[in-house]
Amino acid sequence: MTDNIKQAPSENPEKNTSQWVTGDEPMTGAQRSYLHTLAQEADQEVPEDATKAQASELIDDLRQQTGRGES
Repeated sequence: MTDNIKQAPSENPEKNTSQWVTGDEPMTGAQRSYLHTLAQEADQEVPEDATKAQASELIDDLRQQTGRGES
């Protein structure tokens, strides 16, 4: 075999939520559940009509606030 075979990346690159094809659809049940858990810990309110993209961004923000975003 040759040494110039490209290896697949080990992780999927993250796509900006504004580029999500389904980003404007309602958030998923899993997102809603996790978002409510994080929001409760951070003493924040969750918009019930958030889209998938908005929920993802809120989850990222709340994970930082609650310390759940740290490894």
